[in-house]
Amino acid sequence: MLTIYTTPGCTDCNATRKALTRRGLPYRTVDLTTDSKAMDYVRGLGYAQAPVCVTDTGEHWSGFRPDRLTMLARA
Repeated sequence: MLTIYTTPGCTDCNATRKALTRRGLPYRTVDLTTDSKAMDYVRGLGYAQAPVCVTDTGEHWSGFRPDRLTMLARA
């Protein structure tokens, strides 16, 4: 399952969730503004901008990446 680390009002976060829902892919959302451990984790990965997506296999990226979402849907 994909985990999306988000912030409220984030346009790219909303686009990522909508694209995943359209593709029927399961995901969970973690709000970085309410979870300090998640914020530390995301910063530790080297990101300073939401969304940050992390797969079960440990792959991760930041931003709205339709190419990565399409790859997930094909897997």
